[in-house]
Amino acid sequence: METTKRGGIALHWLMLIGFIVGLAGGLFVNLAVGADAPWVVWLTSNITGPAGQIFLRLLFMLVIPLLFSALVIGVAEMGDLKALGRAGWKTLAFTVLISAVAVLIGLIMVNVFRPGDGVNPDLAQALLEQGRAGAASIVGNAPETINLGQFFLDLIPSNVFTAAAENQILPVMVFALLFGIGLVMARSPATDRLQEVVLGLFEITMKLINLVIKLAPFAIAALMFNLAALFGWDLLVRLAAYVGVAVGAMLIHMFVVYPIAVWTLGGRSPLGFFKAIREPMVVAFSTASSNASLPVSLRAAEFELKLPRKIARFVLTVGATANQNGTALFEGVTVLFLAQFFNIDLTLWQQVIVMLVCILGGIGTAGVPAGSLPVVAMILVMVGVPAEGIGLILGVDRFLDMCRTTLNVTGDLVAATVVSRGESDEIVPPGLAEPVAPKA
Repeated sequence: METTKRGGIALHWLMLIGFIVGLAGGLFVNLAVGADAPWVVWLTSNITGPAGQIFLRLLFMLVIPLLFSALVIGVAEMGDLKALGRAGWKTLAFTVLISAVAVLIGLIMVNVFRPGDGVNPDLAQALLEQGRAGAASIVGNAPETINLGQFFLDLIPSNVFTAAAENQILPVMVFALLFGIGLVMARSPATDRLQEVVLGLFEITMKLINLVIKLAPFAIAALMFNLAALFGWDLLVRLAAYVGVAVGAMLIHMFVVYPIAVWTLGGRSPLGFFKAIREPMVVAFSTASSNASLPVSLRAAEFELKLPRKIARFVLTVGATANQNGTALFEGVTVLFLAQFFNIDLTLWQQVIVMLVCILGGIGTAGVPAGSLPVVAMILVMVGVPAEGIGLILGVDRFLDMCRTTLNVTGDLVAATVVSRGESDEIVPPGLAEPVAPKA
């Protein structure tokens, strides 16, 4: 993904500049003029508000093609499930388990520390009313209540095109998973060509997302101006609490859950493991991209961890898309934070839904900077949290993106270590070419 703009300034620095400019301007208006001044109401309603909503709508527009193509390709690239045998099932089981633990840690942290509490309900309601028209077509399809039996029934779309048209994302994701399994089971020249078409759709969608993300500095400035003008200093306190809880949950997962998994399931020393993967962790943090870190991870798995090359190649390649438990944790924390921010109480069952969708959404999240933002927007719609709330976290997302990507890449290497235990280098995942050993 391109990370620079004209003049050579990195995109994340432009996003930070937009965040600071919007925040400072909004705070000045809030303190010096007040949110009720006529010209402020006109500006936020006709200029900065619509500018931010255009960015959010562009993200929403790309959600369905992104998730469909990423899920199909992620499953299809697993190759022949029968030939893959234990390695494939162990990878799937570990991915689901470790992602569930990650999301659970995040949800517990948000429920204990409640970083979104304390916002004036009248101000929160004013923000909702301001952005309601821009997100009406999206939020309008979110269910008001969730019934257990109906939930599982609704997972199976009677018409996938109708489900997509009505923004029923979860049924579309289930269809994409089944479609990917079908591609794995029905190998033929025709299905190989179809897989290439789906891969082309994924690449086109990612290119468009890259273009949309380039608008982020302007959108962040507009969104932060609106938010700061309404909330003042309360916004800074809430954002700081949100970042603290999110990073705290990631640290627990990194330095408690991963070492336990490496020691008990992988049969290795956690200290030796982390020493061997220092290079992939640094690359992941600096690039905020699981895909960009993949070549370095493959090298570390073969030459530092001494894992079977063919097993490690399969697990790390699939994991760059499918085993993103850091992203799943971030998505869960963000959804609950925004629910608290807008004084929306999510029931225990709704939080379970968030957890399940975060695990599933981790499979369809692109391994590039800011790739999780469309998934966060989708989950917000599902549980009835205002979609426009995503603007709150855009300004601090780059730092959190770097943290969760480091967690993702480390998790991929943990998965490769666990799956490789007891396996030889005899399993060759179909469809994957023999890797060329990197230079030492």
